Amino acid sequence: MIVVNGMLNKLGAVVFTSLLNQAQFALDFKTELDTMKTQLEVLKAYLSDTDNLKSKKEQIKTTLSKIRELFYKADNILTDCLVRDEYRSDGFCSSYSPQEVFFKYQVGQKLKNINSQMEKMGKLLSAFLKPQNPSIQGDMQKVITRFTSQDFDPSEIIGLESDLEKIKGWIFSKNEVLHRVGIVGMGGLGKTTIAQKLFGDREVVSQFERMIWVSVSQDFSEERIMRSMLEQLGQYGTGSDKGQMLRKLHQLLEGKTCLIVMDDVWDINLDWWNKLCSGLPKLTGRSNCIIITTRNEFAALKMGVDSSRVHRPKVLNEDESWSLFSLFAFSANKGICPNHQIEKVGREIVEKCRGLPLAIKTIGGLLASKINLFAEWKKISEQFHELTRGNDSSVTASLQLSCDELPSHLKQCLLCFSIYPEDSEIRAQQLIHWWVGEGFIQDTETKTATEQGFEYLSELVSRCLVDAVQRRGYDGRVYSCRMHDLVRDMTIKVAEDEGFCSFDGKGKQKLTADSRWLGFTSDMDTKSLKKNLKLRAVLLMSGNPTFFNTSNVMLRSLRVLDCSNGKLDPSQVGYLMDLICSLKRLACLNLSGVTGLKEVPASIKKLCNLQLLVLTGCSNLVKLHQSITNLKRLVVLDLGSCGHEYLPRQLERLSYLQELSGLRLVNNAQSCRLQDLVTLVELRVLRINVNNQSEITKEEMKVLLQLKKLKVLSIDAEDCKNEKIFETLDQLSPPPNLQELYLRRYRHEILPKWVNPVQLSGLQYLCIENGDLVNIRTSPETEDDSTWNLEGLCLKVLPNLVEDWKDLKQNMPLLHYVEVSRCFNLNNFPCPVDKPGVWRKDED
Repeated sequence: MIVVNGMLNKLGAVVFTSLLNQAQFALDFKTELDTMKTQLEVLKAYLSDTDNLKSKKEQIKTTLSKIRELFYKADNILTDCLVRDEYRSDGFCSSYSPQEVFFKYQVGQKLKNINSQMEKMGKLLSAFLKPQNPSIQGDMQKVITRFTSQDFDPSEIIGLESDLEKIKGWIFSKNEVLHRVGIVGMGGLGKTTIAQKLFGDREVVSQFERMIWVSVSQDFSEERIMRSMLEQLGQYGTGSDKGQMLRKLHQLLEGKTCLIVMDDVWDINLDWWNKLCSGLPKLTGRSNCIIITTRNEFAALKMGVDSSRVHRPKVLNEDESWSLFSLFAFSANKGICPNHQIEKVGREIVEKCRGLPLAIKTIGGLLASKINLFAEWKKISEQFHELTRGNDSSVTASLQLSCDELPSHLKQCLLCFSIYPEDSEIRAQQLIHWWVGEGFIQDTETKTATEQGFEYLSELVSRCLVDAVQRRGYDGRVYSCRMHDLVRDMTIKVAEDEGFCSFDGKGKQKLTADSRWLGFTSDMDTKSLKKNLKLRAVLLMSGNPTFFNTSNVMLRSLRVLDCSNGKLDPSQVGYLMDLICSLKRLACLNLSGVTGLKEVPASIKKLCNLQLLVLTGCSNLVKLHQSITNLKRLVVLDLGSCGHEYLPRQLERLSYLQELSGLRLVNNAQSCRLQDLVTLVELRVLRINVNNQSEITKEEMKVLLQLKKLKVLSIDAEDCKNEKIFETLDQLSPPPNLQELYLRRYRHEILPKWVNPVQLSGLQYLCIENGDLVNIRTSPETEDDSTWNLEGLCLKVLPNLVEDWKDLKQNMPLLHYVEVSRCFNLNNFPCPVDKPGVWRKDED
């Protein structure tokens, strides 16, 4: 049903908008599209009969599966039509050419066939369901409620204080050289939470010189564990020889006290484990410690934990459960229940969670958006045990309820997590680009699809279905995330039911001919790819993308291909590019970190539907062919940290472009100039590089001023010391609605004149890194009493900066987040200035 509802809304929107705007293909196939619109409304009406749908699910399972296949076919056809319309003005096709006549005939026949089958499906559904009266666009209008409170943190530990003190007592005792502590319990009981609290506890931290955290999980390897340990100790690129890695680890820990947390252990290679432990330093009067969290007590005992040092967290009592629930359910009200009626029903719900922290937080996050809807609370309380299955019924019910309550577009986004390996730290940008490429998110009048994607992810985090790992300091934007294994188990089950992908009994994805999403690993059998015409997303999870070596691969429906960090040599990249350039429906291509990529070939122009092209960190990329400017649907072009000399001219043809990174302003007749951006009125993000050879003409000084939608501007001066360049940058007119400004490698003592609180009155975040700046001054042209509206400030590696923290606070009264590193002359700052430090207003 998730796919059916999601595609129903998407197709309905495309058909409705195309007819409304009188797109050419909508005129060509007006009769068929009018019929499709009617059939979609009929299906929507039947599928809105949620009461009967739940009870008759098995009877209509086959029908729903057929509807799903029909929707995918329709989506392919409409995509082809939209792309064809986009390029029609370039002479891509003539209305009277034999090819165009044949295309129209084929599409007309396919649409008639789909409409006919939709009509049959409607009749089949009518035997079980009663038509309701929904809006075809209703679900799309649901408002996303974000958890944005800056001064209220629901991560506070409740009911675990005694657990912490007990384990700290074990850790601080001096009777052993190596303490081994086990935290054992079922999933969702708070084992990792206790370990995290200990890991960050000031008393604990003061006892150890080295702190290492390892997420082990089911699919572990000794090599991966040791690499993680070495990287946390500052050692990268250590090879793959396990013996060498073990020796290096012991060398780095020699003479140091250390705390090692082994989180989520399922099993261990005992021989390797004993070698690791035996090499830890033995220090007189000082102890090392290993903390192991696991669901399997035997695993802890096997790893050397004495049974007297096994801690088993208990479920929360009634008061503790209510306190934890209140933090999440009433987050918008500072954790305080608004009225007695809600409290009474809320306590009933909490009782059914049986004191399990994960279940309590999950159901609390679900109810946070319904704080004043008593009927909804009552309904959830009454339906709670309908979903009860198995011994851990509370968790299952809570998680399934949270999933069921998501709007359809968020359900599809949530299921994407299923293909990531257990315990993966997932980059938010990768996820969001996938969602955009698949069409789960579209632009609105006020927000881009990417901006909405970050909001979608924040919503999933606030509902406790996803955990934020890294956040941006000043506004809480999620940079990376992780999914709890119990939630992942639930998404796997639903993803299989919805026909997205298949898994084995251990939660590892299997490649089948019917897979629509694929988290590719190099140990997969690629033969199934030859027969797969349904794949819509392929993301490289490990190894190399060897599927491009498989002959006759026909990925006709593919929308998203992410081979980031694939280790490919130039010849392999050539074969991969041949495959890529045959993917006519591809919308998102990510080859970031593929060092074997030296050139983007002319054949890239074949990707007429490409909307996101991400090549970040392709350090050996030297050339982008001019044909890249033919990609008329492109909205994101990211060439950050690439080796290219310049971008080609005619970039102004990319009229939909919203994000452009890696624009090098060089004095070259073939390169893109700042003037070429003046027509790119949709730009929201612009990252440019200048150097000693850069040139900006007088005519180009006001180009940025005309980019009224630009919110993020980054200028990397590449350690340039040409005084002419600084004079030029001084004369730029900034974008009128800029919210974030980044200045990097800026080797000048003063900021550009326009960096002042009057011309940048809407600026929320200022980041200055690696420069020779002496002070952050208000421009002489502005009033002396002008103050900044900045909320966040980042100052890194500015050894010449001379400022007083008290003056900065006075000039920036709205600041609530400041990040500082190696600013030795920043006086009175409350954190150390010679190493990374963070100040938050609520902790002042």
